Formats: sequence, C-alpha cells, structure tokens
Amino acid sequence: MEVELITKEDLHQFRIDLLNSIKAIITHQAGYREKQWLKSIEVRKLLNISPGTLQNLRINGTLTYTKVGGIIFYAYDDIQKVLEENKVNNSES
Repeated sequence: MEVELITKEDLHQFRIDLLNSIKAIITHQAGYREKQWLKSIEVRKLLNISPGTLQNLRINGTLTYTKVGGIIFYAYDDIQKVLEENKVNNSES
C-alpha cells in the first residue's frame, strides 16, 4: 500500500483552487438570482461540492446557515460574501 503525504502547501493550493472554482461558478451565474435562501442541495449544485465539503464549511464557520426544522438554508448573499472575503491575489505571492 502506497502512502502519499499531504503538505500544508498542498492544502493551501487546494484551498486556492477550490475558492477559484467557486468564484468561477458564481461569476458565471452573476445576475442569476432566483431566490434569497438556498437549500443544501442547491448550494452543493451551485458550488459543485460534496455534502461533506458543505458540512465542513458549516462546521468551521466559513459558511453561515439557518436551520428550520430539519432543513438547512443558506443565504445567497452569504455565499457571495465568503467568496469575496477569501479572494486570493496571486500577484502577492
């Protein structure tokens, strides 16, 4: 069994790639705003992420949410805010 080590730099690059992908998706759908609150499945589709990734974003406080009964809702504006706050300028490297 082959073991592959993941470094902090690998994780940092993954984060940058993930945020760039999310930004590209949001930018592609700029102006398209069907509703203010999105369910988990809609957010996962919008950002092209897995249920586990979405859960991690909730747990670590990256993405805020509202829970009503057993349904979790995300504000569209909060998703855009997270993307803007995590924008990376590659020229600063």
